[in-house]
Amino acid sequence: MYYVYILECADSTLYSGITTDLKRRVVEHNTSPLGAKYTRGRRPVKLVYSNEYETRSEATREEIRLKKLTKEEKKALFA
Repeated sequence: MYYVYILECADSTLYSGITTDLKRRVVEHNTSPLGAKYTRGRRPVKLVYSNEYETRSEATREEIRLKKLTKEEKKALFA
């Protein structure tokens, strides 16, 4: 199972990614050097959206689609 997720950073920016373990990945973004370089300087982050997919390719397609959305369109997903 793969998860596509959106995090809201402390500076109100949004970050999206893919993982197989959503809880672990959010902890990494908040506490570990394994978190994305983008989120390390914008902690704490909070999970605001996630969806699960059967295959990596489905998840990748969804992540690409999400990254093309405007900030307002992304926020509408989790409003």
